[in-house]
Amino acid sequence: MKKMNVFYAQSGGVTAVINATACGVIETARKHKGKIGKVYAGRDGIIGALTEDLIDTSKESPAAIRALRHTPAGAFGSCRYKLKSLDANRREYERLIEVFKAHDIAWFFYNGGGDSADTCFKVSQLSASLGYPLQAIHVPKTVDNDLPITDCCPGFGSVAKYVAVSALEASFDVRSMARTSTKVFVLEVMGRHAGWIAAAGGLIADHGIPVAILFPEIEFDEKKFIARVDALVKEHGYCTVVVSEGAHYPDGRFLAEQGTKDAFGHAQLGGAAPVVANMIKNALGHKFHWAVADYLQRAARHIASKTDVKQAYDLGKRAVELALKGHNAVMPTIERVSDVPYRWKIGVANLADVANVEKFMPRDFISADGFGITEKCRRYLAPLIAGEDYPAYRNGLPVYATLKNVSVGRKLPEFALK
Repeated sequence: MKKMNVFYAQSGGVTAVINATACGVIETARKHKGKIGKVYAGRDGIIGALTEDLIDTSKESPAAIRALRHTPAGAFGSCRYKLKSLDANRREYERLIEVFKAHDIAWFFYNGGGDSADTCFKVSQLSASLGYPLQAIHVPKTVDNDLPITDCCPGFGSVAKYVAVSALEASFDVRSMARTSTKVFVLEVMGRHAGWIAAAGGLIADHGIPVAILFPEIEFDEKKFIARVDALVKEHGYCTVVVSEGAHYPDGRFLAEQGTKDAFGHAQLGGAAPVVANMIKNALGHKFHWAVADYLQRAARHIASKTDVKQAYDLGKRAVELALKGHNAVMPTIERVSDVPYRWKIGVANLADVANVEKFMPRDFISADGFGITEKCRRYLAPLIAGEDYPAYRNGLPVYATLKNVSVGRKLPEFALK
């Protein structure tokens, strides 16, 4: 009987550990050579499937694939390309099935966030309606940590660690200069609708740092915010502000909104930090500095969380195992067993319960005044940033992998993306 192949793709914003998931998928598939043929990766995510631009990962050595575990970003390329609904653009979904048929692909692993879960679910539905035997498994990834059911999302722990460490170090800098210079440091972090990343900045309070956090879940009140900053500076001589890019006014307007849209139709954000910093300057007269963590926070593999790396790899591994057991339209999840000591296991969720659902910060994770985190939140975050998993270094820089990414020969006519 002919062995069928795997298609794996990375989607959306990449992370410090998404390649660890790819490593888990590929290494596990290679251990099942009796059942699985080759693992093909989509060049630049789902676009690689639509345009039949596939990468043959069998051309990579075991050492090269193993090195993915320590390499940030997307080794095969990712994309922000959202497939429309089945009714609006059925041709794209049918094209995916055509490509899978042409290359004997029986397993589809889509490594991404909420939009990817939705696409994966739709592909599973269409393949069933067309009578093509395809198992679609969504492998979770998002620094925003906003996928439902799973306790946490691969990529988040490392971003949280980077933000907490960076905020702590910058706060020490500000503290040393506050008497005659900067009194307020503002750090803007990712998080469109959910404040999980911003919450990580609250961990520095355990080190005696005065910090105020602006969450998307709490409507921004300028008067209350300025009063909070004023009180912190008067008490400590300085303070740090961590603001989520998704912080917004009561009418829904983002502090950082630029009036433009991204590829998914979301408001293009970026710029909350200078807005907030100037508010403080105008109201209180304090000298400030601000920074936008931007790509730095999600690319920082050099300081990745050991917990995050292991979970990312293990979820990729379990995705293959679930597929081999016959599962379809599911997503492997992290289930927390205990906080102290931290224990977790892998569960499974139906994609019908995951697609188009966002998980927000619980109100009991946010302090009563809306500017900090609670002890319950600290217990949640602490194990996710725990441990170090350093890459190898050479000449002072991390050693990261660049794959050959050999193309698979095309078998179908060209396909134009709309």
